[in-house]
Amino acid sequence: MSALVRMMKGTLVVGAGLVALGALAIGVCGDRDIPPEVLVRRYASPASRFIELDSGTVAHVRDQGNPGGEVLVLVHGSNASLHTWEPWVAILGGEFRVISMDLPGHGLTGRTVEDDYSIDAMAAFVDEVTRQLGVERFHLAGNSMGGRAAWIYALDHPGRLDRLILIDASGHPDADDEEEALGFRLARMPIVSRLMHFVTPRSVIEKTLQSAFADPALVTDEMVTRYHELLLREGSREASAARFRLPVETERVEELPRIPNPTLILWGEEDRLVPVADAQRFASAIPDSTLRIYTGVGHIPMEEAPARSAADVRAFIHGTL
Repeated sequence: MSALVRMMKGTLVVGAGLVALGALAIGVCGDRDIPPEVLVRRYASPASRFIELDSGTVAHVRDQGNPGGEVLVLVHGSNASLHTWEPWVAILGGEFRVISMDLPGHGLTGRTVEDDYSIDAMAAFVDEVTRQLGVERFHLAGNSMGGRAAWIYALDHPGRLDRLILIDASGHPDADDEEEALGFRLARMPIVSRLMHFVTPRSVIEKTLQSAFADPALVTDEMVTRYHELLLREGSREASAARFRLPVETERVEELPRIPNPTLILWGEEDRLVPVADAQRFASAIPDSTLRIYTGVGHIPMEEAPARSAADVRAFIHGTL
């Protein structure tokens, strides 16, 4: 696609988004924040724990599965939450102790005391949460933005990890982002970003989710409502805007060959958010890596192909993949 066509395409999309948001702003006078306690009642579970970190930030964590099993820590992607991992928890929880968490600015953790939503802050959050839980060594899996936090963590704390699992991970500078989801494009525009502090259309959340799946029919009303309501948590829209304003740093990609941990790379062939070509780039850069690409699957294999992806994770941890 030529640069001119991309520019025209982007202009049309942005223009449509601005018109839609402006109309909604006039018509509905904005989307109100939802108090944290309301969302805790809706989206916490008996497995939920709320852990106060040294800064005073309270992290929402789920510690599930076999308490005596090997520990598998799961880190979600941008604007998602720990709920994305529940299919894996159901499949792998009988064997592994499965720890998932809502990252800073996301889910029931929400806006943090530090107000730092950089990828380094995400990795530091994983480190502190696992230490608070008394976990010294574990397997680490991350999807999308969480995948980037995971490989950064592996570079900085290789001795704490057994195995690393990257699922449609972001952070490679060669990524072609022309298919970036509508919600993400809008969030990166300063004026629209400010407007979205007050007006956050459910329809934009729905279209962004649909772009993450090869089969958009898998996006249910319940899923859209959960994503939408968690984004409306008090402070979370400001946290998301702050995160999208951060510069994209790609320097550390050059360090990928330093990762010593055995690494499993899982990717949906139909990923429209992070191109499947990046799967091979990560596999080529990380010395001890294994690559699996799923046909007919998009950006979130643990939700779209939970049985296949969980089976590969189990085999990888056992050293049989």
